[in-house]
Amino acid sequence: MASVAILKKTQSLEDLELLLRDARAQGKTIVHCHGVFDLLHVGHIRHIEEAKALGDVLIVTVTPDRYVNKGPHRPAFQQDLRVEGIAALDAVDYVAINRWETAENAIKALKPDIYVKGPDYSQGRPDLTGGLAREESAVQSVGGRLETTNDVQFSSTSLLNRYVPLFPSDLNGWLTKFREKYTAGDIIEYLERLRSLRVLVIGEAIIDEYVYCQALGKSSKEPILAMQYISKEKQLGGSLAIANHLASFCDQVELVTSLGTIQPHEKYIRQNLKSNIIPSFVFKSGSPTIVKRRFIEEYQFAKLLEVYEMNDAALTQREDDELCGTLATKLVNCDVAIVADFGHGLLSPSAVQLAGKQAPFLAVNTQVNAANVGFHTISKYNRADYISIQEKEIRMDQRDARGDLKPMIEGLSKDLNCPSVMVTQGKKGTMLYHQDDGYFESPSLAVKVVDRIGAGDALFALTAPCVATGVPSDAVGLIGNLAGAQAAMIVGNSASLDRVQLVRSIESLLK
Repeated sequence: MASVAILKKTQSLEDLELLLRDARAQGKTIVHCHGVFDLLHVGHIRHIEEAKALGDVLIVTVTPDRYVNKGPHRPAFQQDLRVEGIAALDAVDYVAINRWETAENAIKALKPDIYVKGPDYSQGRPDLTGGLAREESAVQSVGGRLETTNDVQFSSTSLLNRYVPLFPSDLNGWLTKFREKYTAGDIIEYLERLRSLRVLVIGEAIIDEYVYCQALGKSSKEPILAMQYISKEKQLGGSLAIANHLASFCDQVELVTSLGTIQPHEKYIRQNLKSNIIPSFVFKSGSPTIVKRRFIEEYQFAKLLEVYEMNDAALTQREDDELCGTLATKLVNCDVAIVADFGHGLLSPSAVQLAGKQAPFLAVNTQVNAANVGFHTISKYNRADYISIQEKEIRMDQRDARGDLKPMIEGLSKDLNCPSVMVTQGKKGTMLYHQDDGYFESPSLAVKVVDRIGAGDALFALTAPCVATGVPSDAVGLIGNLAGAQAAMIVGNSASLDRVQLVRSIESLLK
């Protein structure tokens, strides 16, 4: 249990604002440090002592758990423990948990005379997010200045990776071997290649809706569970989510999809697509835009029921002609075509044939769901350059529930003349087959799973352009599993992949 002295040092931001007014009235100089402090080490201690020497009162704010963007395995220590460690240092007068993702709002609230960053920033660490510039602007706006400390530099991430492994031993072994072959800079450079790609996403638009309820109990007169409504949220799913994932990595993303003429949700979709996505809509007459509504018991986040709102009949001939006309125009002007086929009636044999014939690089994912089991498999395509498919889906396509997976993968690769096939296997990770290089197995990095919905789409979205640009297969495996792990940490598609966050995670894993 924390001592009384430590508890007195630990304050809310609101209480700190009042305490600092008194300190300023006494003419004291206020110094502010901010960070994650996931593993408190001598570098932190010297940084904090050097900061305290600049003034009279030292405040330290700590990044809350939910905003630590150092990979799915971090933070290693929860925020209360990180705060307690900082408060135990004699040089620290007060410590608080920040309420925001970044420090600038805390700076504006606390109004320090001096805001202090560590020696890595004085040594030219890249400001990937623009956060340092915003922090400097914030401290200047309250009449303060930015300083950097100059003592010995250590890395919490490197120390954790080396001495406090946060993954199972087999995964730590895989990462150790990976670090011997690649640096974080190598993987980040592969992602940088994606910026200039012209990407075309093709597939059904889906609205994912989560309805949160509280269980009341069995109905008194019927054998059903009665629920009390609490709230609901909706998100962009299907091809819309895939386009949003890509928009953080590729400067130019086009989208071809269908909306219904009944409740099209067009305004909501346009408002929530990233600004660098150019959408083209085919409107399906007499149909709603697809909504997949999930009823959730809020306390345990237990999914109780799923209801599809859709018409999965094929497009009319006129609508299909319109779709194929749009595709014919878009396919010749893209570098990579990414087909996310959810089997709900959008992609006709004509559209499939057109994509196979005209796409310069064709990535395909066909998903089996409750509405299409037994009717929708990858074999509807006769050509692809890259396939991403879940293990159950390839087994269904090959009509083999328990046989050796590798012959199925090689058979699919041959039948579709597809050089690269990725099979996702849930907690077992992924298996990527390349006709020239063989198999590359990559472990799952998902250690904090909130919701698996959308994780496969995130993996597919990011690995497709990586394969198209010739990223090595083992690096594709790491990137894909990291994307899937980040997506699994949130509810559905409530947030899309973010390039800066992924880069931070790569830096954390490979230090």
